[in-house]
Amino acid sequence: MSDLLEPLIRQRADPHISRHADGFYYFTASVPQYDRIEVRRATTIQGLVDAPVFDVWHKPDTGPCAELIWAPELHFNDGAWVVYFAAAPSRDIVGGLFQHRMFALRNSAADPLGGPWEFLGQVDSGIDSFCLDATSFSHRGRLYYLWAQKDPAIPGNSNLYIAPMKTPWQLGGPPVMLSKPEFDWECRGFLVNEGPSVLIRQGRVFISYSASATDENYAMGLLWADENADLLAGNSWHKSPEPVMRSCAEDSVFGPGHNSFTVGATPGEVLLVYHARTYTGIEGDPLWNPDRHTFVKPLRWSADGMPVFGKPSRRD
Repeated sequence: MSDLLEPLIRQRADPHISRHADGFYYFTASVPQYDRIEVRRATTIQGLVDAPVFDVWHKPDTGPCAELIWAPELHFNDGAWVVYFAAAPSRDIVGGLFQHRMFALRNSAADPLGGPWEFLGQVDSGIDSFCLDATSFSHRGRLYYLWAQKDPAIPGNSNLYIAPMKTPWQLGGPPVMLSKPEFDWECRGFLVNEGPSVLIRQGRVFISYSASATDENYAMGLLWADENADLLAGNSWHKSPEPVMRSCAEDSVFGPGHNSFTVGATPGEVLLVYHARTYTGIEGDPLWNPDRHTFVKPLRWSADGMPVFGKPSRRD
């Protein structure tokens, strides 16, 4: 069998896959129209390809969520299903940026594809600026929120922030900045740190993230802290000076990023979920190109317990 990867699901960017206690894998992602949140589920990763698609929420015609629905993630927090997503009131660009803020939906039913979804409104970070790509994770009994946001005092589009959560849709403390674009590979086209995802293994808390413009310059970076460290202290975190995954021109896979992690079929196996393109000849703004496809591959580990992401085009 060839080591080259094929996309799992085509034209789905910012993919998020998680496996719930009910035994199902749940998949959601940005759709090319940026107009809705869809979820599908299956008992296997491969089964997600042909699984029925459920539209759990559509954008309204007006209001703060009327346009550009980006990067939804489905989580199960405090006994209920929660979707975090970013949206804007229009497609207008102000000060060089879209006007996205972060929002949440909740479903208290056991089956998230059957029960009603409640719009909870904006997840307020305490900073009134462009923000997106929220995720959440629990560690040592505490729920955390992790996201990307513009600081008007720092050049660039977005930095990475963390905060504790009071409820699954409200922060319980001030934002702490963990990373900002500073290396050359984070500043190509745009100065960007976004799309964080958390993996807790090997005695460490890892945060992967994406940087630079969303064309072939898009690449993935890595932060990590000791699992016993104070995750809300910026000096607890280390940052790789080099990307951990980038375009592989020889295999025609470009701009890997905005990943998530999920568990595999075998004990201890971690799967890396990410999007990438298979060509570079994009006409116009890459944002409106639909051909960011979802890929899935096994994550490997080095002898010293660090994740090895490998090439976006290959299984190793």
